Amino acid sequence: MFWRMMRGRFVHAGKKLLLIALTIALGASLFTAMINVLLGVGDKVNAELKTYGANITIIPREASLLDELYGFSDTRTHEASFPEEELRHIKEIFWGHNITAYAPFYSSWVTVNEDSKPYRLQGSWFSHSMKLNSGELFTTGLKTMKQWWKIEGNTPEEGCQEAMLGYEAASELGLAPGDTIRLKGEVATADLRVSGILSSGSEDDRAIFTNLETAQELGGERGRITRVEVSALTTPDNDLARKAARNPKSLSLKEWEAWYCTAYVSAVTYQLEDAMAGVAAKPVRQVAESEGAILDKVQSLMTMIALLSMAGSAFGISNLVTTSVMERSSEIGLMKAIGAHNRSVVHVVLSEIMLTGLLGGLVGYPVGLIFTQLIGKTVFASNIDFAPMAIPLVLVMVLLVSVLGSVPAIRLLTSLRPSDVLHGR
Repeated sequence: MFWRMMRGRFVHAGKKLLLIALTIALGASLFTAMINVLLGVGDKVNAELKTYGANITIIPREASLLDELYGFSDTRTHEASFPEEELRHIKEIFWGHNITAYAPFYSSWVTVNEDSKPYRLQGSWFSHSMKLNSGELFTTGLKTMKQWWKIEGNTPEEGCQEAMLGYEAASELGLAPGDTIRLKGEVATADLRVSGILSSGSEDDRAIFTNLETAQELGGERGRITRVEVSALTTPDNDLARKAARNPKSLSLKEWEAWYCTAYVSAVTYQLEDAMAGVAAKPVRQVAESEGAILDKVQSLMTMIALLSMAGSAFGISNLVTTSVMERSSEIGLMKAIGAHNRSVVHVVLSEIMLTGLLGGLVGYPVGLIFTQLIGKTVFASNIDFAPMAIPLVLVMVLLVSVLGSVPAIRLLTSLRPSDVLHGR
């Protein structure tokens, strides 16, 4: 009997139920898109932010101690260094797959073309490929990490005697791409061709960049580096991460496992220090905290849009269902007159709306997946992975919206009296 009533209702009130289904489909599509973006936006936002610089710096432990004790930072004295061979351990840590790029540096001071004014020389990798223990080919360097740099000309090629000048240094020295300069370091001299002029909006505009090997030779320290800048995909800090950052030994065994197995920036730095000898790994707090703040705001925005889509669908359904109940008041009054209780009438109407809502959800979910990819392509220039968790969430949303949207109509139909309805009052 129940299913006969449902079939008859869907046949005779098709247009009204179609509007309800479309309303729920629209809400479900927006909700699906926002939930998928919300669950997949973390790595996308972090990946976007990684193009604007490193969030971890690795320096020699002795340099870290001097900085903490005496506040030494960028002096013109000889800098501490550590073996370049330690770089191979960076991608071997537990969270090595989260390290998207890194660049080693050898820093020293040089004079240019017999000028007595010292300039900062930064030797690094610009585009360096290596084979990892897993067999994967990994390409990294400043081209990957400093994508916002504006370069007139080209970066130095590996194996070539070339240099790239910051635009302030180039202006002071009156140099342009194609010119040749002589750099005099602590123990050696080298003639280099200017391959490009760099504009970064930072102190790098006063520096000179060259290949790592060339800088090491000028400083007399082959196979040594003074720091490494690392870009890693990390999870925003919470209370556990902040507690671990202060003192990892204060964690209980359960807390330790949760912290170590989560990509907090403090967990990544701890693992880097453990894997590499004689170094201190420090998070760049401004970058790490900004990433967390931006991610929280983006996730809050997605959550708000998802909730608003639910509210909009509920209001739309409320109006449609209330109108439908008013149009069916004679039918409902007759059902009550022949002995139907309020519970039975509510069950019939609510079942009708929930079935309609599920049909709308079946249409809205795939449409929402299309919206998800449109957002991914438009905002992040890449696809956003489908989140299986979104399916039960969308189902709950459809059922919840169907029930909430039906509340005003249910209150109306329970208040209907058969005598009033059947007599036209």
